[in-house]
Amino acid sequence: MRIFLAFIIIITVSFTSQEQKTTLVNLKELSSTFDYEIRYATPNNFIGETLYECEACLLQKEVANALIQANEYFCELGYKIKMYDCYRPLSVQKKMWAKVPRPTYVANPYGKGSIHNRGAAVDITLVTLDGCYVEMGSDYDFFGRASHIDNYTLSEEILYNRNILQTGMKKFGFQTVRTEWWHFSYRKKSYTVLDEPLPCHKK
Repeated sequence: MRIFLAFIIIITVSFTSQEQKTTLVNLKELSSTFDYEIRYATPNNFIGETLYECEACLLQKEVANALIQANEYFCELGYKIKMYDCYRPLSVQKKMWAKVPRPTYVANPYGKGSIHNRGAAVDITLVTLDGCYVEMGSDYDFFGRASHIDNYTLSEEILYNRNILQTGMKKFGFQTVRTEWWHFSYRKKSYTVLDEPLPCHKK
């Protein structure tokens, strides 16, 4: 009887673990309507080094689906989302922290890590449907007051554009952070921190 009960417990634990395991999806395989400028796949970032071997945007499936809905909303307004960053391996987070150990701008990988490390956060901006630039007041990953969403000293155009971006993302379950106008975390934060490499060599 004890052996039988132990067998049931093992099966239950194994099943629960499989249920909780998450799979990241490639946004490009789900939708072709986004623009991309994955900065960490280039040296054009705050570290000045190429951190990703390829340009890839991986997300938790429900996060990707919510983002697609948000993009459809923006398209109706004459814009579309341009991706700067999606899932970020924990090893890359550690490189960022070594360069800028400031939790105001870079999540501590030795604490809870970043929502990016879970595939549940995105760094984005808006462009027109033709791919033209939309002014947001600072460059991506500019660590200063100009990037803060509670900075209301900016021009009416910038505040208007930021409001469109924030309103649209919140409508589909994303949350802002005070210091980065480009960062949005999905409301569900119980995902596991991952250090899976990007699928750069898969055919």
